[in-house]
Amino acid sequence: MTIVKRSVAIAGHSTSISIEDRFWERLRTIAAERGLSTARLVAGIDAERDPASNLSSAIRIFVLEDALARAARGAD
Repeated sequence: MTIVKRSVAIAGHSTSISIEDRFWERLRTIAAERGLSTARLVAGIDAERDPASNLSSAIRIFVLEDALARAARGAD
């Protein structure tokens, strides 16, 4: 998997995120499903993450947790 550096504006400040394409594409899909821009979803993830973790890792965890929640709902 290729890691790509992307720029996102959070609270008016540009920040870069290094993340694999598959995580980024899934994040964009989740944002669209929720009626949010990708930047807005990333800002929400950033606001809720542990300050000791980096934003790229927080996004990966968010996408993973979303997938696990979807799988659990499908198993019910």
